[in-house]
Parts: sequence; C-alpha cells; structure tokens
Amino acid sequence: MARDSQAGLVALNRFGLGARGGASGDFLNAASDPRGFVKQELGRPNGVLLEVPGLQSTPALGKAVFDYQFEIQQARDAAAKSAPAPATEGQPPADAKAQRRNLSLNSIAMDMAPREPSKEQPAKSAENPNAAMAPTEAMRPNTPKPLPAPLNIIQKTFRAEALARLQRAVMADCGFVERLVVFWSNHFCISANKGGPARMWAGSFEREAIRPHVLGRFGDMLKAVEQHPAMLFFLDNQQSLGPDSRAGKNRNRGLIENLAREILELHTLGVGGGYTQEDVTALANIITGWTYAGRLGQLGAPGSFVFNANAHQPGAQRVMGKIYDAAGVTQGEAVLADIARHRSTAKFIAGKFARHFVADDPPPALVARLADVFTRTDGDLKALATALVDSDEAWKAPLSKMRSPYEFLVASGRLLAQIPNDPGRYLTGLNALGQPLWAPAGPNGFPDGNAAWAAPEGIKLRLDISAQIASRLADGVDPRDLLELVAADAASSETRRTIERAESRQQALALLLMSPEFQRR
Repeated sequence: MARDSQAGLVALNRFGLGARGGASGDFLNAASDPRGFVKQELGRPNGVLLEVPGLQSTPALGKAVFDYQFEIQQARDAAAKSAPAPATEGQPPADAKAQRRNLSLNSIAMDMAPREPSKEQPAKSAENPNAAMAPTEAMRPNTPKPLPAPLNIIQKTFRAEALARLQRAVMADCGFVERLVVFWSNHFCISANKGGPARMWAGSFEREAIRPHVLGRFGDMLKAVEQHPAMLFFLDNQQSLGPDSRAGKNRNRGLIENLAREILELHTLGVGGGYTQEDVTALANIITGWTYAGRLGQLGAPGSFVFNANAHQPGAQRVMGKIYDAAGVTQGEAVLADIARHRSTAKFIAGKFARHFVADDPPPALVARLADVFTRTDGDLKALATALVDSDEAWKAPLSKMRSPYEFLVASGRLLAQIPNDPGRYLTGLNALGQPLWAPAGPNGFPDGNAAWAAPEGIKLRLDISAQIASRLADGVDPRDLLELVAADAASSETRRTIERAESRQQALALLLMSPEFQRR
C-alpha cells in the first residue's frame, strides 16, 4: 500500500493521541495503512479494560471512604467535647449548633482533608518553578518550609486512578480506544469535586461503567452508568424519595429530579428530543430507590448499588407516551432500554460523535449515516466507531479542531517518551488549562468546540507549558527529528522552516509543540 502521509497525520491526530517518540514507528505504520492502523485497536479483546494491581472496586473504595469519613467525624466530635468552654456565659447560639449538626460527612472530610498539592499551591510547586514566590517567603528566605501533609485515602486513590489512566494513554499504540473512553466518560460525566465519594469513585466509575461498554452496546453502558454509585451520588439520587413511598411519608424529604433530567437531556434524547417536564417527573419517580449501600451495609455491601423499596414511588408511570407497570428496579431498567433505542437518542449521539472526531459542524450526511448505524445495530458502539473510521468525510475534513488540554498533554508525553510515574505534572497542567481531570463544571461535561480551547488566554497558557516542557527535555532531543515523527512530509514548509530557524533547541521544541501539526486534530 502506498504511503499516505496526510492520512497518517489524520490517523494519529484525529482518531488517536499522536505519534510516540523513540523507535515506535507510529507515523510510518499510520501512513502505510491509515484506516487499518486506527481500527487495529478495536479488534483487541479486552483492550479497553484497565485492570491495574492496586486499583479497587467501587464497593471496596466506598467502604474505605465511608470509614475514613466516620473517623473524621468521630475525631471532630471528640475535639468539640474536649474544647474549653467559651469565655462568654451561656450556650452557643442556637443557629450555630444547628449549623454544626447540618454539616455532612462529605463536607467535613473535604474541609479537614489536605488539598491536592497541585491545586492548593500551584505557585509554590516544584512543577511550576517559574511562578513568583509568595511575598512572605520572599521576606523570610531562610525560613524552613513545613513538610507537606501526608495524602489521605481519597487523595491517594484519585492519584492512583489518574496515573493508571495517563500511563495507558501515553503508551497506547494509536490511542483511538482511549479517545473513545474519554469521549464516553465526558458524555456520562460526574465531577470529582462533588465530594469525598465522587473523588474516590471517579476512576472506578470510568473503569467499571464506561470501559467495559465502549465497544459494546449503548444501552448496556447507559444502565451501568445510571446505576453506578458515583452517578447516583453526583446527581443526588440517593436522597430522592417517592412522595407516596413509605420513606417519603415518614421523612421530610421528597422527589429529586436531577438524575432523571440529565438522563433525558444529556445522556440520551438531547435537548429537543421530544420529552416533556411530565416525562422528567415520571422518570424521577421511577428511579426512586436507586441508591447505594452506606457504611453500615444495611441494604447491601457498603458502596454497592442497591434498590431501596421503601424509597420507591409505587404505581405505574407514563414516560414518552408509554405506560410502565413493572414494579421495583426493573421499571426503570425498562425505560432506559427504550430510550436507548429512541430515534432522538440515535440522532443526538451521532451528532455529538461526529462533532468530537471530525468538525464542530460535521457533514450532515455523515451524521445521518452514523445515526442509521446506531439504530440498525441496536446501539452497537463498536459498529458506530467503525463506521466513523470507514467514512470518507472523516479523512477529508481539514484538521481544524484544537486538541483538548488532556489530548495536548498526553500527546506531548507520547512524543517525548515520558511515561508518567507520578500524575502531578499532568494534573497541574490540566488544572491550569481549564480541564481538571474528571471534574467538569457541570453535568454537561467539558466543551468540545474550538471556541473553548482556542481562546487567546488558553493559547498563551499552552505556550507557557510548552516552554516549560522544552526547558526540561530539549537537551536530549532534536526537534527536527521529532518533526519527522509528528508529521514527516505532511509537515508544512512554514512549520519546518520555523523550527529550523529557531535560536535554540529549547525554542525549537517549544515551537514544535505549538505547531498546527501538533495542536490540531
């Protein structure tokens, strides 16, 4: 097969995570058989799973975080009891006592736990040597710095999960499957900033609810996501009670529609997908009782999905014109199965899929074909990915989309053969560039358009990070050789000339990392 360098660049950048450095030969392999290079990863049995020694299941992590939070609560209670009486006479104000009672275990853990060093002190971090010194330190240069506080169980778990994901992304042959994982993880996003359990479960949520289904069926992924404790916690469904349920009548709490609304609006049908507020309320009633077992394990193993019949709204419900009579957990599962197959879901998923991989305004014919594949195959996501790679539009469209911060940092690590053994630099970089790992600002996930990542301030930050990378690693590489690994003869004459005329190797490497051949996909 004749070598096609432009198609090789598309294979590596549009579908993958960029060429690796060293003797990997990624560009040569991609240019020799572009579509085969991309599709090769789709055929590997269990290639999408992430099974790393030390990473635990969600129930095991749930028990650990519940126990940790309980210990924190006990320590706080003990400290409060042993504290000296206030100087003023009388009892503390009633509102202050009430406020303390209302502190949740989650907020206590977050308040007392040491913050991520990369988030709390970016200006002082060794990963940011160019940052200005804090004024107090500048005035007292000989003052010894206090030792950093040891990481708690939540921080350790988050960093271990992050490291496993980053290592897989940096080492993958093409990276197409890892791109699919990131796409679906962002589609069904949670936020690790929600609280201790969310931060503890962010990685296991992706490993358990996303990865096993990335090349499976959409309906299976949908069910796994909506029943995962991380999603139930993120959207507060564990607090939702059916108004006529036994628990709803006994407690002063009611229905919470957060999860039901996002299922219809963000996860399946999309805005304008044909549902109404009545459908949202009905689905919210149907999934009451979908929760997870707590620390005491009264309903099941702590941290595992359970159905609490006492919280479930009894009776039939109508969603999208169909009556669902079945009681218990199967009532909700039947709704999910139906909306996973709905034509609005097929259209919504196809449009979002093409927009992510091809262009902000994808060709309508491509979107229609992907929606047809989604429908004909009953939501077979491997068939959907294959149809995208087989489409001519995906190979002919110009490389106009800006890599996301995550893709940019991972591509840099791949090119410079920097397999991470600590996630700190990546997490710091992602925070600085506005894409903190597993922590989007809302349930709609991180944006996917050029407008989000190509803003001047964001470009300036990328330039700063590129310069920092070059200052550390330029001595051991020749940017002209790296350009051959990145794009070979698909590199533009302008990029080639700019790198050759750079005043130093360090400047040349920074310019390469900022070139269109590296930043665009």
